[in-house]
Amino acid sequence: MESQNIRPGYVTAHQAARLLDSSLGGVRNLVYRGRLTRAGGTERQPWYRLEDVTAILLERRTRSAA
Repeated sequence: MESQNIRPGYVTAHQAARLLDSSLGGVRNLVYRGRLTRAGGTERQPWYRLEDVTAILLERRTRSAA
């Protein structure tokens, strides 16, 4: 269940996973490796900055195009 009161410019873990074409485990792995930082929410329903998620997505696209 996704939070209804998320601030503009932030995404839930589910939204981040969809944007990155990944699973929730993949998002947690990015957090564990220090590539993505929680920016709010709760322990069970974290939020991430859309800017950070977009940067990872662009990096992946650039890497796959090279």
